[in-house]
Amino acid sequence: MTERVMRLSLLGLRGDKGRDPQVTGLSVDSRQVRPGHLFAALPGSATHGGEFIRYALRQGAGAILTDRKGAEIAAAELAGADAALVVAEDPRAALAGAAALWFAAQPETMVAVTGTSGKTSVATFTRQIWQALGHKAISLGTMGVQGDYQAKLAHTTPEPITLHRVLAEAAAEGVTHAAMEASSHGLDQRRLDGVRLKAGAFTNFSQDHLDYHKNFDEYFAAKALLFNHILDEGSAAVVNVDDPRGRQMAQIARERGLDLTTIGKAEGADLRILGQRYDATGQDLRFSWHGQAHLVRLALIGGFQAENVLAAAGLAIAAGDEPARVIETLPGLTTVRGRMELAAVRDNGAAVFVDYSHKPGALASALQSLRPHVMGRIVVVFGAGGDRDRLKRPLMGEAARAFADVVYVTDDNPRSEDPAAIRAEVMAGAGPDAVEIGDRAEAILRGVDALQPGDALLIAGKGHETGQIIGSDVYPFDDAEQASVAVAALDGKI
Repeated sequence: MTERVMRLSLLGLRGDKGRDPQVTGLSVDSRQVRPGHLFAALPGSATHGGEFIRYALRQGAGAILTDRKGAEIAAAELAGADAALVVAEDPRAALAGAAALWFAAQPETMVAVTGTSGKTSVATFTRQIWQALGHKAISLGTMGVQGDYQAKLAHTTPEPITLHRVLAEAAAEGVTHAAMEASSHGLDQRRLDGVRLKAGAFTNFSQDHLDYHKNFDEYFAAKALLFNHILDEGSAAVVNVDDPRGRQMAQIARERGLDLTTIGKAEGADLRILGQRYDATGQDLRFSWHGQAHLVRLALIGGFQAENVLAAAGLAIAAGDEPARVIETLPGLTTVRGRMELAAVRDNGAAVFVDYSHKPGALASALQSLRPHVMGRIVVVFGAGGDRDRLKRPLMGEAARAFADVVYVTDDNPRSEDPAAIRAEVMAGAGPDAVEIGDRAEAILRGVDALQPGDALLIAGKGHETGQIIGSDVYPFDDAEQASVAVAALDGKI
């Protein structure tokens, strides 16, 4: 993108002592600071960014944005520096606003989706709907930036500088529509502040991220920021009211003055699921839009996909497209990589699916939703990630025990933790009949080998990921690829 220079005041920031320098760029990493940059020294979970102000000053930073604590940490260095100091009560929100002003451009039509599960699918389906309607569109989130402009992302909801840079680059490429995932971390850390949204969606709520949030109420409050803080009055909200927390979110949307569209099986829902019929390759979905019935064929596995599809349809309608045209696009929606993805089929007809479900509620939902498509048994291979919420590990075991017929507990991404200790916590909920196999490739092979005609295997937890994190190293590992190799080997094709 073209280089630019802007006065600090034009970024909505006021420097100390009336200083208003020309800013040449924005940085949150002191190693990337260049002369004239605004360096944002933000509070972190382990280290405060104020510790790096001295390095940013050495690199020639022209302005420092931080909070009172950051200013105190670097008081000595700042006292002798020419850089303007901006002390903000909420420096994250200030940075987001500054980034929006710095990069300026965004796709004209933007929506966001939050919830414990389904964010990637809803954002991707929304993008697919828009593309089918002739819009130049992208989706942003766990899978990176996909669609008519593509880029990699390190986080589901990137920090503001990366986010607004990507949005500006997409707009420069002619992208007019963007659907993004709004994680609880991203919302809590104000990364979406400054994004101009026409609509937001809420999918569901279950246990996750309690290693970051203190409790369920704090986790929900972070999700609610999309509706009571980010979306402006008069914007639209699409909410799944089958979820108890969804009904609470719908009330928040009403009180905010948002144009509310409800989805679900509940009587009175605007986009209401009336019935679903399942088979081995997908499902028929009967639903109504404001009382008018429709029947569409979806090449998607899992009953929960109906909720995701209707959430995406609701967002597309709320963002301005004609309902009839949106509904016409639904049969063309395709599975999101790693989300109930058909990875392989054995010669005996047994299917192997890969899914990203790595939370208790998501795993239970995936297994329950797979059941109507399967005549025989459901086999599951799964684990739990290290350095994450430990409370969910036995709950994931309980979900597998309750909704699968054959259970293999293996490693996910153990990270810095002892893999055996993680598996033990999962096994505590999975019960005595579960089989523990630490090596994930072996567990997948054993799961595939167990398949009889009419059975199905669900490999859960890593979905689209192509690496396994052990310690600080990332080793190549793709569940779908491993499944294909296992099937080919056992069926005598390699």
